[in-house]
This record gives sequence, structure tokens and C-alpha cells, in this order.
Amino acid sequence: MSVTKFFGDISREMRKVSWPKRPELVRYTITVLSTVVLMALFFAGVDLGISELIRLILE
Repeated sequence: MSVTKFFGDISREMRKVSWPKRPELVRYTITVLSTVVLMALFFAGVDLGISELIRLILE
């Protein structure tokens, strides 16, 4: 398989891709960012809680 054929195949496959429209992309981006923020807050809370629990146990 030659490099030229490889990149030609890639080009052909990329034309078949159904790219999202701008409103879909914005909605997906907001969904991902809000999920990441909520998960970060959740794990920060869990970390803080576990830290406080360990601090109480060790005192």
C-alpha cells in the first residue's frame, strides 16, 4: 500500500463524514463543558469530604 493511496483513501472517507451544523456543535460543546464542570465540582466535594473525614479520624 503506497502512501499516496493511503492519503487518497483518507480523503475519500472524509468526504463521507456527516459534520454537525453550527447549532448542533454549540449545543454539544455546552453539554460537554457543563458535564465537565459538574463532575469537577462533584469530585472536588468528594475529595474535600474525604479529607475532612481523615482529618477528624487522625485528630
